[in-house]
Amino acid sequence: MKDRTRARRWRIKPFALVAAAATAVGMMPIVAPPAHAAVACSVNYNVTSDWGAGFVADVTIKNEGDPINGWTLTWTFPDGQQVTNLWNGGYTQSGAKVTVTPVDFNRNIGTGGTATVGFQGTRGATNGKPSDFGVNGVPCTGGNKAPTVALTAPTSGQSFQTGQAIPLEATASDSDGTVSKVEFLADGVLVATDQTAPYQGSWSGASVGDHAVTARATDDRGLATTTALVPIKVLAGPSIVATPGTINVKQGGTATFGVTLASQPPSSVTVAVARTSGSTDLTAAPTSLTFTTTNWNTAQNVKVTSAANGGDLVTAVFSATATGYAAASVTAKEVSASIPPFQEAFLTQYNKIKDPASGYFRKFGDLLVPYHAVETLMVEAPDHGHQTTSEAFSYYLWLEASYGKITGDWAPFKAAWASMEKFIIPAKADQPTNDKYNPAKPATYAPEHDKMTGYPSQLDSGIAVGSDPIAAELKSAYGSDDVYAMHWLLDVDNTLGFGRCGDGTTAPSYINTYQRGSSESVWETIPQPSCDTFKFGGPNGYLDLFTKDSSYAKQWKYTDAPDADGRAVQVALLANQWATAQGKQAEIAPELAKAAKMGDYLRYAMFDKYFKKIGNCVGAAACPAGTGKDSEHYLMSWYYAWGGATDTSAGWAWRIGDGASHQGYQNPLTAYALANVPALKPKSATGQQDWAKSLDRQLEVLQWLQSADGGIAGGVTNSWEGNYGTPPAGTPTFYGMFFDPHPVWRDPPSNRWFGFQVWQMERTASLYRLTGDPRAKKILDKWVPWAITNSTVGTNGAFQIPSDLSWTGAPDTWNPTAPGANANLRVSVLNRSQDVGVAASFAKTLLNYAAKSGNTTARTTGEGLLTALLAHQDAKGIAVPETRTDYSRFDDKYDATTGEGPYVPSGWTGNMPNGDVIDQNSTFLSIRSYFKNDPEWPKVQQYLDGGPAPTFTYHRFWAQAEIATAFALQAELFG
Repeated sequence: MKDRTRARRWRIKPFALVAAAATAVGMMPIVAPPAHAAVACSVNYNVTSDWGAGFVADVTIKNEGDPINGWTLTWTFPDGQQVTNLWNGGYTQSGAKVTVTPVDFNRNIGTGGTATVGFQGTRGATNGKPSDFGVNGVPCTGGNKAPTVALTAPTSGQSFQTGQAIPLEATASDSDGTVSKVEFLADGVLVATDQTAPYQGSWSGASVGDHAVTARATDDRGLATTTALVPIKVLAGPSIVATPGTINVKQGGTATFGVTLASQPPSSVTVAVARTSGSTDLTAAPTSLTFTTTNWNTAQNVKVTSAANGGDLVTAVFSATATGYAAASVTAKEVSASIPPFQEAFLTQYNKIKDPASGYFRKFGDLLVPYHAVETLMVEAPDHGHQTTSEAFSYYLWLEASYGKITGDWAPFKAAWASMEKFIIPAKADQPTNDKYNPAKPATYAPEHDKMTGYPSQLDSGIAVGSDPIAAELKSAYGSDDVYAMHWLLDVDNTLGFGRCGDGTTAPSYINTYQRGSSESVWETIPQPSCDTFKFGGPNGYLDLFTKDSSYAKQWKYTDAPDADGRAVQVALLANQWATAQGKQAEIAPELAKAAKMGDYLRYAMFDKYFKKIGNCVGAAACPAGTGKDSEHYLMSWYYAWGGATDTSAGWAWRIGDGASHQGYQNPLTAYALANVPALKPKSATGQQDWAKSLDRQLEVLQWLQSADGGIAGGVTNSWEGNYGTPPAGTPTFYGMFFDPHPVWRDPPSNRWFGFQVWQMERTASLYRLTGDPRAKKILDKWVPWAITNSTVGTNGAFQIPSDLSWTGAPDTWNPTAPGANANLRVSVLNRSQDVGVAASFAKTLLNYAAKSGNTTARTTGEGLLTALLAHQDAKGIAVPETRTDYSRFDDKYDATTGEGPYVPSGWTGNMPNGDVIDQNSTFLSIRSYFKNDPEWPKVQQYLDGGPAPTFTYHRFWAQAEIATAFALQAELFG
């Protein structure tokens, strides 16, 4: 049995793609095509309907090489089939051989482009698929695969000195031909080419700073594959590294920083350490360090001591210097001897996170983008550590808001919002056809399925959908058709190679993963670009893996994680409170207005997916379309999504909500802020009223889902199994919506992870502390004792908190005037862990609750957890080792018996940007072969070969920021 316990923490499952229909064209005269360039192509043959005696199919040519100006497509039927009618082209058939020529509108196929013809035919007893497709005489089926290429030098993060020739090396191969050349690009500019193996080159003249290198292999048919970006640094010369760049020294106390060399020296180097500016109250020792050819990258610590002489707090800069080396400097800031210990802990943690040497961010110009984790070899919700999520951005805001609270410096908070707006909120150019959106017809219905084998799912325009009641007022309020929301997932380094809207190179790039029903875990996902131009994947890009239609249009599509946008608004509420107390609210007023705007659009998460009427919604055809606000459930659902055509002349765009709401995503504090705080008031006509009602409804649903033990159960849905199915008899309801013990996904059950408990309860506890809401208190009075009873806090860093939960029973049907006791809804703790991020979230919940209620046990436990976390500090933050038995699934191939492994429909083939083949033999690893180049990969390979499960110490950004802000909260409430 494969271990699934860490298959994912979060997931987004948008499922509504709108395909524009192609125009049918009758039989046309056959004309001789003009002379052609060399052809590289693939063909997808898809039977869309088969009734025994006859069938309908479509055939799509994808141009994998140079532009095609005129084409002739041929194939041979294996079982005597006969074409009776063909559209989008002209045809002849001689015996079993079919010849098709284009019409005017599809005569030319650009590189990466497609042309589709459809036909009706007759068949005999069997209806086999042709296997000899050709375009202009060149075979297209199963061949013409792009080459594979891997950049072996330089390596990620490697440092070089200015003037040094940077060595470039790559390996490349081609399964159906030969590699004609490998090109090396630096920052997108060609710097070297090699036509024979071993493929090598060098780059001279690189400027000082951060750069990105790629390799591009081209085969004999003109197909090319480009590697993911490899970041490197060019230093002014031999350099010294000191980290962290900022330290805090308590008056009369000490603090340390580490010193190394950036590159291996030819001989021993003596580094001098001295104060170069600032107060003499701060001194450093030792003043001399020696580095050899073997210990050059092993940190040697320097202790900074503060004189215990009272007086004003001072600052000093210490420099580490050596002859012929670029110096490094560290700023030491004196803090009061009476500084609250957890405020000091916040500053220490903050400095580690913001230290460039720690690796939590990638810098783009003056802005920082947080990685999901420092480490790259990681699979959970993001399937690579250097992807990032809207969750990470919301925690970045929180980190900087807490820094503003403590220091009075709000510039980093403003920079974090600017980064979020630039990189993870799609710009106008990224969502270009919103002006074509018709609120009366928000999207075409497609049912969700519980198993991946139900996909692609048929789009069904015959199912009525409701109208969107907020689009017009949002446009009126903000003067734009565009949606102001975060997309949930970014490929920060463009590791996958999609680039921006198919350009293959731009980083960060918008990507998506989950799309196929409740059984799809991260180990079964197939990454795809958010802007699908058909350049990668199959003939229809990746669209026909998920939806089934007669034809497909190039399109963009984004998915919002309401939990993250809600947290951004929550942080804005806190920042408003803190900055106002400092007399600095005006400094962040623009960001507060944008938070209100984000909250206005966040209301899309309150609507049924297809804007159908809320309550007793059973049967897609029978469930009535909503009008006005009767499709609004007022809860925080799992996602909302929006998309449209990439072609600005095309006349469509779409938006969907979601009927499934998980308890872990509810944020009554955000609802309170948007309903009651003037600085966060939405501009729209009904936004404030909607959020006021949402506050009541969210607190009601949490009370309804609270078990007899105290834990909060899964959630509620207006669309059973995502297709308006019929729930089991006796399923309890909440305002006519159905109880779901594990909304949205089943692998593993979505309410198993204790983290969802503390994420949500922290918001409820914060609401209680700030407002005294008695409904929040009632929920907390029951939840807090249950959570504490199932946790232990010892000494020397020992602690255990719940990890996985097991649920039985169901709540009573909701009666708002006389709520039931939920005597049959029970929860038990399956196991416990030392998850540092969850522990910090748990501590926040307890401290918020204790500050308002006076509960000493909650305060003692919360502070005990924070003290325990301090025992697990390292150079980058706070972390503990994790053994990853689930990494056995790297080599999973789809198994129809277990349903595990990446499912690819029969006959579907395609390629990832790096040339990895996607077909029925694909594994998680085979479509992510870049993992094999990760420096940590040998640990996983050893496990796959029968060795021990690998152990990693991960530094997740959200967890490190959660820890830091928990320290700041304790100092604020009890310091």
